[in-house]
Amino acid sequence: MIKNAPFRFADFESIEITYGTPDEMVNTYNSKTRLYQYLTKDDKLVRDTLKMRDDDLLYLHRKAQELGFWNVDNDMTTPRKDASEGRDVPRFILKYTYKEKSKEVTLDADYQGHPKMKEAAKSTIDAVMTMLAEVKAR
Repeated sequence: MIKNAPFRFADFESIEITYGTPDEMVNTYNSKTRLYQYLTKDDKLVRDTLKMRDDDLLYLHRKAQELGFWNVDNDMTTPRKDASEGRDVPRFILKYTYKEKSKEVTLDADYQGHPKMKEAAKSTIDAVMTMLAEVKAR
């Protein structure tokens, strides 16, 4: 099954995650550039360099595969009536890039769509966030 998977680790290039409220998507990490930028609790913007090991990236690739990340919708945002509605709802954009294709998912924390799809996307995002915390702690 792994050899026939739509995304193979041998073709892996990078993982990018961006998160925050829709108006302030300043929290970012890119495994290729190793740049990590985030807001602290007291609203200070911190820029850092984090290097994920190949094992970390392989784990995240396999986790996405296990959770069914490749099968979720790309747009999992909640429709809003106007710009002020949902301004404080967290939004996550997760992108896995491979040599010939990529998978990018945008997820609002209050998304009301299919629960299994939401859980697959949320769990994959949680795995990336946990890995970032572990790499930062090293």
